[in-house]
Amino acid sequence: MIAIYKREMRSYFTSPIGYIFVAIFMAVSAWFFMSYTLQQGEASSPGSYFQIILVLFVAIIPLLTMKLMSEERKLRTEQLILTGPVTLPGIVIAKYLAAYTVFGGSFAVSSVIYYIPLSLYGEPNAVIYFCCALAVLLAGGAFIAIGVFASALTENQFIAAFSTMAMLIPFVFASSLNSYINNELIRRAISALSVTSRYVSFASGVLDWPALIYYVSLSGLFLFLTVRVLERRRWA
Repeated sequence: MIAIYKREMRSYFTSPIGYIFVAIFMAVSAWFFMSYTLQQGEASSPGSYFQIILVLFVAIIPLLTMKLMSEERKLRTEQLILTGPVTLPGIVIAKYLAAYTVFGGSFAVSSVIYYIPLSLYGEPNAVIYFCCALAVLLAGGAFIAIGVFASALTENQFIAAFSTMAMLIPFVFASSLNSYINNELIRRAISALSVTSRYVSFASGVLDWPALIYYVSLSGLFLFLTVRVLERRRWA
């Protein structure tokens, strides 16, 4: 498992993918931070910035996940790892953790850097800032799990990337449909599945345990589905 993790981490930075992800994220997040936090005087409440970052991840997280499983099929190395000494859950978790390390590391560095001007230009609420950052880390983990699952379904990296985006869009934008729906039961169901609806409590500085469990469960569900896909293909 550790060997697979190290191999995936190395592959991110021996190819352009890791650098492209970090460069795009740091550049675009810096622009959003300036536009939605500093220029609008929201230094004490950066919730809008972190919510925009969730939307950004719909576009850039597929860069991290599109090759994780699909590349193994394309290079015909999948059977080697499927029949190796590492268990299927170990393979999936190792690849997931590699992508999450790149994502989490980039986000953590940017969050620390951006907190500095907040303290210079205002009086940031550390609790709200921490809760928002935690929510984004949890949601990002769920997004990566969805991307790993999509990558396991095809050997084409571009199809994997577009499939990931297609699956992420409902989770991020579903709550925006509530204003057009009159049925309260349907609205509650949409809010329960929406990543952004779950984020609202964190943006208020509340550590919402049901939302936390939701994010972790969503990650676990798609990692489990990925294992099932690989298991079925191993015996096909």
